[in-house]
Amino acid sequence: METVPKGFFEGRSRHTLDEKGRLAIPARFREVLNQKGDSSIVVTNLNNCLVAFAREDWQKIKDKAVDLPLFDNAATIYLRYFISGAVECPLKQNRILIPPHLRGLAGLKKEVVLLGHLMRFEIWDKVKWEEEFERVKESFPDASQSLSDLGI
Repeated sequence: METVPKGFFEGRSRHTLDEKGRLAIPARFREVLNQKGDSSIVVTNLNNCLVAFAREDWQKIKDKAVDLPLFDNAATIYLRYFISGAVECPLKQNRILIPPHLRGLAGLKKEVVLLGHLMRFEIWDKVKWEEEFERVKESFPDASQSLSDLGI
């Protein structure tokens, strides 16, 4: 029996947070969650934005993190910042509620941008994203060469 591959989070889109911090999840992202049989998203902080995972993909990250060495400084930093920041956000009426502390860490205001990253997606404040996009756009030629060297 052949297994059907599950979809990926792809594309960029602009959205608006409401006054309570609720974010509408695009239909194409909800479709990925449906394929995975998921009705929640795990959201955590990462480098000036938030990153969101389907629960099964977050479980893979936790499975690896649980075996990190106790006395390794980089592992401790990773656990304290990335893993401990995770919050499960149930999908209700096609929206999630992003907790205030995560919105604050990412500097999310009203206008946000969602970026698909295949197994996850990022949530950026619109102004911060525009600055980041200019930075990565300038770096793309060098990154392209490095990826080409890797066969991508």
